[in-house]
Amino acid sequence: MVQFIRSEIALILGFLVTISAYGPASSLFGTSFSLPLYLVLFVAIFGVMLMLSFSAVRHADHLAVLLGEPYGTLILTIAVITIEVSLISAIMLSGEAAPTLARDTMMAVLMIVMNGVVGVVLLIGGFHHREQEFNLRGASAFLTVLATLATMTLILPNFTQSTPDPSLNRIQAEWFGVITIILYITFLAIQTVRHKSFFMQPGHENRDSDDAHHDVSGSKSVTYHAVMLLLVLVPAVLLSKKLAVLVEFGVGTWHLPAAIGGVMIASLVLAPEALAAVAAARKNFLQRAVNICLGSAVATIGLTVPAALAISIYAGVDIQLGVGNTDLTLLLLTMFVSALTFGGVRTNMLQGAVHLVIFVVYVVLIFNP
Repeated sequence: MVQFIRSEIALILGFLVTISAYGPASSLFGTSFSLPLYLVLFVAIFGVMLMLSFSAVRHADHLAVLLGEPYGTLILTIAVITIEVSLISAIMLSGEAAPTLARDTMMAVLMIVMNGVVGVVLLIGGFHHREQEFNLRGASAFLTVLATLATMTLILPNFTQSTPDPSLNRIQAEWFGVITIILYITFLAIQTVRHKSFFMQPGHENRDSDDAHHDVSGSKSVTYHAVMLLLVLVPAVLLSKKLAVLVEFGVGTWHLPAAIGGVMIASLVLAPEALAAVAAARKNFLQRAVNICLGSAVATIGLTVPAALAISIYAGVDIQLGVGNTDLTLLLLTMFVSALTFGGVRTNMLQGAVHLVIFVVYVVLIFNP
């Protein structure tokens, strides 16, 4: 029992905070907050949700050991994206969210993952191992799907003529949502069934050797970790509604840049994945880092867009998907540089530095557009 409490402290705290937030402390989440109260609530909710995210990563890592890649990375990606979609949905359904929230969140995820995390991964991996090898066919599959989804959802709405703003009308939204889901499911079928070897470390195409880079200490059964992963997501999803209230109040009260809400959501869900990717690169398993980074980017668009469009259609919430000119430039540059980075079979520190420069430019332009 003591061992369970120690290993699942995040889950226990998550349920305790959730019960408190929806019970005795529910009256604290009103329409306005004093600064001390806001800081206490934000730190508590954000901190617990961050712990839950890391707990989800731990259970997903154990499932990766037991099920083999790419299932482990896929489970991790879907778990954290579930938290992201829950946060976006909660804020959108509040009725006062900026119509660009979903777009800003997806843009933030793409910039943080494709430039920030990838840059750090390649720098650290290159520092420790000079050059690192990955599976070109897997990276190409990721980038092909990602470029298509990003163009269709974040760029194309700027040029449609059915609406005066960078949004979609109902017919377009329904078709784009369906097409996005179909393409993502098709990609998952390729990743997990037909061409699993594309997403495994070169030379480690069998499960036993590929799983050697995981920490298997304390690993229990598939059922145990699957159930615990689902339980971890329950308080994370429920607390997302409370965090949404705090994020919306903070952005509106202190007149922060509109993209800050998206960056905060992206940072919360990407922190554990970023650490997992960096750890894999240090151990010279770049393919797992590639699966995490590019998989997160693909899943973000593949799952967030249909959810956001569904809320827009059936709840009557205004949503704008097309990015502005500055973000459009950075997005196109990111796709171009990523195609060059993952166009060979080896990476080095220089490529990491280039991606980090793009990320720094993105951060600067958020606060000084």
